[in-house]
Amino acid sequence: MRLIPAIDIIDGQCVRLSKGDYSTKKVYNENPLEIAKQYEAHGIEHLHLVDLDGAKASHIVNHKVLEEIATKTSLKIDFGGGLKTDDDLRIAFESGAGQITGGSIAVKKPEVFQNWLSKFGANKIILGADANNEKIAISGWLEESDKELIPFVADYMKNGVSYVICTDIAKDGMLQGPSFDLYKKMLEQLPGVKLIASGGISTFEELPKLAELGCEGTIIGKAIYENKISLKQLENYIIEN
Repeated sequence: MRLIPAIDIIDGQCVRLSKGDYSTKKVYNENPLEIAKQYEAHGIEHLHLVDLDGAKASHIVNHKVLEEIATKTSLKIDFGGGLKTDDDLRIAFESGAGQITGGSIAVKKPEVFQNWLSKFGANKIILGADANNEKIAISGWLEESDKELIPFVADYMKNGVSYVICTDIAKDGMLQGPSFDLYKKMLEQLPGVKLIASGGISTFEELPKLAELGCEGTIIGKAIYENKISLKQLENYIIEN
């Protein structure tokens, strides 16, 4: 299972929110590159970079941060937040993203998202399926849609999606543990899905459990910043696995 630390960006700074609420913003570092280099120094190869300004503005904003991390580390970066047009994707990929994540766009403009899948391939495009009570949430979680999580993902898998990041909003940034039952259900009902678990990771012991369930990756955010999980623990996990 891939370990994928998260860096969320507002105003070029590394921040975390709770349940996607911008009023809960906490700045952890003014220089995201510093954080990225720490990850790299501990053997981590992957990074989940989220442009929260972009999510609010509905277009890419913090591509300079992406470019700096991509050029000054060897991390494989998946980038998301506010990507709405082919031009946004062009900027993201040119700035060094290895993959991009599309969430709201997949709900609101499925034809655009489908076109990205055809144009760039399933290995480059991740479906961001953020859910609240198993309903898809969109627009930086400011809106809940009427779409049921599992049928929504299943439809996209029929059309070529393989990578899916699923965040249970109720868990995100709360350090109360991930949604094991939800991920188990998804893995059982969506054969072949490359499921990346996100939200709620609070202790190191949860990581092997997610691996055992069959998650392809897991995104770890606040648990690292709040020193609930150390980079040394992640480094040892990578070496051992």
